[in-house]
Amino acid sequence: MKIVIINGSPRTKGLTAAILHSIESFLTQKNVNVMYYDLCTLNISPCIGCCNCYKTGFCHINDDAQKLSEIIQCSDGLILGSPTYASNVSGYMKLFIDRGHFVVEQLLKYKYCTIVATGENYGSSDTKRILKKLILYSGGYLTQSMILNAPFNSASSISEDISKISEKSAAILFDAISAHRKKPLQSVYHKLIFYLGLKPFVIKKGLKYQGVIDRWKDLGLII
Repeated sequence: MKIVIINGSPRTKGLTAAILHSIESFLTQKNVNVMYYDLCTLNISPCIGCCNCYKTGFCHINDDAQKLSEIIQCSDGLILGSPTYASNVSGYMKLFIDRGHFVVEQLLKYKYCTIVATGENYGSSDTKRILKKLILYSGGYLTQSMILNAPFNSASSISEDISKISEKSAAILFDAISAHRKKPLQSVYHKLIFYLGLKPFVIKKGLKYQGVIDRWKDLGLII
């Protein structure tokens, strides 16, 4: 079992990282191959909106975004964690979302995903909503979404809460992947997004989206 954990915080030892590392620890105890990444340590340039990746199947910008997307593509599960900035995900997370081949290419198809949103107040619910929509639009199965609000720089003061929610989330994700657990309502949602929204749009684009079409064929979404 391979699971990718992505920390979207600019702080490698903040609250978001503390939760994600705690989840990592529980998964490692179950002999899961966990790949952990702090986005702030990676070289990821902004998307320039050229849409060339839709035609070729890969981004022409040679940096860590393409490599990380390929790692996710070969995984069984994904955990996304982000702190809340202005009722939104962090800049690092948004940067990767823009470059990560998520929605149109259906990067998360058949993958089980977990969301971690942190903050100090109600704005963190918006962060969770944004990440949840990303996963569902990208074809992923959402197993768990959590919010943990705490005063800034206070991870150590709520270590018991972190351990408790981390163990629960790790167990739910591990069990879902092990059992290939179905998500009927989410599957219906995926089909509506794909067949009513994405497929007609991409087919109409023709050769301009050949890379996307090839990706869908590999996934068995089209013949």
